[in-house]
Amino acid sequence: MSSSLSVTSAPARLLSLDFFRGATVAAMILVNNPGDWGNVYAPLRHAEWNGCTPTDLIFPFFLFIVGVSIAYAMGSKKTDAASHGKTILKALKRALILFGLGLFLSLYPKVFTEPIAAFQGVRIPGVLQRIAVVFLISSAIFLKNSERNIFRILIALLAVYWLLMTFVPVPGVGYANLEKETNLGAWLDRTILTEAHLWKAAKTWDPEGILSTMPAVATGLFGVLVGVYLKRRDVDAATKISWLFCTGTAAVALGLLWDLQFPINKALWTSSFVLYTGGLATIILSFCYWIIDVQQYNRFTKPFVVYGVNAITVFFLSGLIPRTLRMFTVKAADGSEINLQAWLYSGFESWLSPINASLAWAIAFILFWLLILWVMYKKKIIIKV
Repeated sequence: MSSSLSVTSAPARLLSLDFFRGATVAAMILVNNPGDWGNVYAPLRHAEWNGCTPTDLIFPFFLFIVGVSIAYAMGSKKTDAASHGKTILKALKRALILFGLGLFLSLYPKVFTEPIAAFQGVRIPGVLQRIAVVFLISSAIFLKNSERNIFRILIALLAVYWLLMTFVPVPGVGYANLEKETNLGAWLDRTILTEAHLWKAAKTWDPEGILSTMPAVATGLFGVLVGVYLKRRDVDAATKISWLFCTGTAAVALGLLWDLQFPINKALWTSSFVLYTGGLATIILSFCYWIIDVQQYNRFTKPFVVYGVNAITVFFLSGLIPRTLRMFTVKAADGSEINLQAWLYSGFESWLSPINASLAWAIAFILFWLLILWVMYKKKIIIKV
């Protein structure tokens, strides 16, 4: 996350959290920016529907990290009830900015050439929009509830979502189902947002839709509870690692067990998906915490930390620049006109196989941003949302 959603204001900064955040953002940029969407290695694709690839882990890990960061950044304000209103207003402001940035990415660059058409067909849900909503709701729940109540809310969100998706008949269909276009979430998105404002690749459903925001909040709360436990001063590091590792393993096992009836599915953000990915995130963070913060093996962390402290900035700009490159045209070697991004990518295609050229482009994009972020880190430039 960006600094505004990170642990920079916490009493004890977790270098492992910065590392985990940075690695997650770098992975997000890798999978979002292949040179050619038709040539992508299988692990860098989302699952077709049910199931989970490494790529499907990235977004839930990000929301989990948002939750951990909330526990650190707002922990000192939790006991001061008088400051809750001000803190929630600050969270609301940040959430609105994030939501606005997400909408801008959906509108750009068409908003400058065909503004009316751009707004008529703008996709309202999205990655930054979901981050904004999860951040705001998780922050309010964290400030106003005890750890026990947060856990109860998490379980209730997962249970209610499961009941809605698997037992409530879908209007116009007549029965509950988990198919792409006929599930309850897809029907709700089409009814409220209309097809004009949904994911353009599908138009009839959206992977960041309204109803699936409910279990996405549960992912954020999963991170909140882990963050609260990591902050405890009355528990030694070894005990924390043991409990977190066991908790993560149990969550993964429960997620796999629930998968038998409510399949692990990123697009639907099923309850089993929340447990499975939240468990894996807990295991990974606890391992990073032990290695980086406790054992102090941290020399390898800097490339990822520089990504982590300006995460929202690089995510937003990494989405903006390809769109900008495609606005300009140049002449190809054969005399035809192609957009600037395609022209740059042709240099990779000239000496690599299609699938390796696509991967090399994505890696080059990560290294390009690493250079910029490294300079920003050295100069202590952290862009706050």
